[in-house]
Amino acid sequence: MSDLDEIRQKRMAELQAQQAAAQNQMQQQAAAQAQQQEAQRQFEAQKKQMLAQIMTPEARNRLANLKLTKPELVNQIELQLIQSAQAGSLRGKVTDDQLKVLLRQIAGQKREIKITRK
Repeated sequence: MSDLDEIRQKRMAELQAQQAAAQNQMQQQAAAQAQQQEAQRQFEAQKKQMLAQIMTPEARNRLANLKLTKPELVNQIELQLIQSAQAGSLRGKVTDDQLKVLLRQIAGQKREIKITRK
């Protein structure tokens, strides 16, 4: 019986060690995820602040409305505007009309697929 008890104790210790390692790993993953979310939140706040500085309220409203339907396109435009501002190529704030021109240019770059049936 003592051999059986020893085996049981060893196995129980192994299982407890595995469980502790799994819990530690889950805690590390949760901490990393929280850190990543905080970094993303800070990035979004900085992006919003920069856009407020380089765009008129009307242009920001247009982008906000467009973001509801085409978030990828809006993110691309926002990053492009921020890069232009950082490079110093923007003169003054981006107006609604300038944003419309930029949207047409980017929309024109996309390849259109036409299907014809015979």
